[in-house]
Amino acid sequence: MSDTPRLTNYDLRDEIKAYWSERAATFDQSPGHEIFSEEERAAWHRLIVRHLGKGDGRMALDLASGTGVISHLMDDLGFRVTGLDWAEPMLERARNKAKTRTRAITFRIGDAENTMEPDNHYDAITNRHLVWTLVDPAKAFAEWLRVLKPGGTLLVIDGDFVNTTLFERTLMKLAGWGQRCGLLKSDPLHAPPGMMETHRSILSRVYFSQGARADAVAGLLAQAGFEDVVIDTDLGEIHRTQAKNWNVLKGMARATQHRYAIRAIKPA
Repeated sequence: MSDTPRLTNYDLRDEIKAYWSERAATFDQSPGHEIFSEEERAAWHRLIVRHLGKGDGRMALDLASGTGVISHLMDDLGFRVTGLDWAEPMLERARNKAKTRTRAITFRIGDAENTMEPDNHYDAITNRHLVWTLVDPAKAFAEWLRVLKPGGTLLVIDGDFVNTTLFERTLMKLAGWGQRCGLLKSDPLHAPPGMMETHRSILSRVYFSQGARADAVAGLLAQAGFEDVVIDTDLGEIHRTQAKNWNVLKGMARATQHRYAIRAIKPA
């Protein structure tokens, strides 16, 4: 037996990076990732403005930017956006999307837990569905506090993807049955076949393996030094627009999930 300690966190982070690199190929085909209607885009704009205001040329850092969906929403609103992701296949798609849409968004490779960005540099930081994947959220939140300007705002959009209600599980089982019988429309491709087991394995080993509940995330943000931490669970408008891309039962199930936005301020 080797006496060399196993670098568990390194191994897990490497797996997470590989997983999202592979997911890049179909990421934009999934409702809830890419935006499929102007109605949904407008709902996202309203959520962002509610917590960050209009961009007015302010600098924003979009962490785990993926194919650039949130980066483009921020750009729509007048922010000067830098997207950071550590999966090169995601960045390739993000850059191509920005080029096609003639957007002046900068995308570069980087680690959300160690951004290598300057101190006190950004007016706003955003991320969507990043927090549940973090190996060390306390370290990540301290890093985000560091690169925000005094008075700058963090907007986290995430959810608890572990704990489900009996009602949600029932709806999902019925939706699956309906699809198999041809009674309900099939879901858009969510991930390459066989990757759900990888997803479950990763989810079982991250910090929030028991579910990223909003109050727990908000508590860690406060411990990291953020103030005026506000939890917003009013994402129903966004979910209703996304539900139009699924069958009715899966759309109902999505509405039952614990999803949220959290706004937090760096002390001035």
